[in-house]
Amino acid sequence: MYYPYLRGKQFELVMLREQAGNMARWGFVPIIEPVRENFPALKRALTALIENNCQFILIANPSVGQLVHGNGDLREQIFEELLAGYPDFQAGLCLTQNSSVADVENYFAGFELPTAIIHKGFSDGRVLAEALAEYQGQLSSHVFVGLQAARMYRRHFTGITRVIVEDGFNKPLRNADYPASERYSDLYLTYSEVPGEAFGDFLVVGDDYSDGGGPAFAVAIHLTYAEPDDEGQLYINHYVSTSNDTAADTAGKFAEALEKLVADVSSPGTKVFRSNAVAEYLRLHQAQHFPGLGYIKKLSMQHHMELMAHLLGR
Repeated sequence: MYYPYLRGKQFELVMLREQAGNMARWGFVPIIEPVRENFPALKRALTALIENNCQFILIANPSVGQLVHGNGDLREQIFEELLAGYPDFQAGLCLTQNSSVADVENYFAGFELPTAIIHKGFSDGRVLAEALAEYQGQLSSHVFVGLQAARMYRRHFTGITRVIVEDGFNKPLRNADYPASERYSDLYLTYSEVPGEAFGDFLVVGDDYSDGGGPAFAVAIHLTYAEPDDEGQLYINHYVSTSNDTAADTAGKFAEALEKLVADVSSPGTKVFRSNAVAEYLRLHQAQHFPGLGYIKKLSMQHHMELMAHLLGR
């Protein structure tokens, strides 16, 4: 089973809303970390997931963004009102290097919900396992992010679903420095050997979080694909604009990157899966239309999920 990990920024939430029916049909379980105090957008996305009977994990204590120091409205408006009575979601308790056993106790004192533990930096697996023993009846899954999948840490947590999440997206300092193609991940082929019962990733965004962005000197479009010459491992193509000396003419830079994408996916030997997102990129090329950088990001995330559904036979 596939668990895509998304932050609750604008176009991530739009993609969740638009793809809710597909994710429910595919059996995907998105992990959602709210990062903005814009609750109407979060509510619309969650409502779409609920209406499609989609399973999901919603993190109750975000580790990045505007809600990192707590927000009573998140609990009241989302967990206690919107999600009240919905049986197919788990609350997420995110434990980082800054977390303590007291944080675990405080969470369970306030939440009586099925809970996924998001292991994201807490270092002492034995101490944490002892602290969680009292709450075994509420635990629904363990999500191990990155190095937290190490055997010595993970060996303390058994008996429920274990999800292995890997960040396969390498982000350079400048968009212009992306290579044409590079390895992304083999996790969809190997997660059971870790071992785990499910896997996830950060799509084509990566785990690094920033609340905003500077001017785009280069525009890059990212498409994952299965590399048949490397046992089906996932690779990622980066289609990067060429006129990258200034931040002027973002639409023109997008057109340059899109031209490279179209040439690749239209070639007889292309390795890129013809997803609905790729079809939309071709339509944008035909219309010579620039829809905005957020929309491009959303399309590439959609492509990755459609690719995963294809590879998993969903």
